[in-house]
Amino acid sequence: MAQVYRITEQCSGKSFECEAGQSVLKAMEQRGMKCVPVGCRGGGCGYCKIQVLAGEFECGKMSKVHVPPEALKKREVLACRVYPLTDLTIECRPPSQPGLASKQTKTTALR
Repeated sequence: MAQVYRITEQCSGKSFECEAGQSVLKAMEQRGMKCVPVGCRGGGCGYCKIQVLAGEFECGKMSKVHVPPEALKKREVLACRVYPLTDLTIECRPPSQPGLASKQTKTTALR
C-alpha cells in the first residue's frame, strides 16, 4: 500500500490526502478541493504557487521565472511540481504576474 501524507492549507484549514509520488496539485484536484489556483499543471505558468510552511518535499522541474533560486530557498514552489515526503502545511501565494488578478474583461452582447 502506498504511503499517504496529509496536506493542510493554513489559511483555510482545509486538508487532503496525497500519495507518495503524487503532486500536491493532482491530489487536491482528485479530492475536489480548491485550495490552490490551477493553471497549466506543467510547472510553467506560476498559478499554483504555494509556500511550504512545514514538512519535507521534493520538487520536479519548475519555471525559474516563477520559482527563482531565492524563492526556492524560502520554500516557495509550484504545487504541480511538489511531491511530499512527509505531511505538509502549505500556504497559497498570489499569481506572480503583475496585474494578473486585477485584469477585468468587458463583454458586449452582439445583436
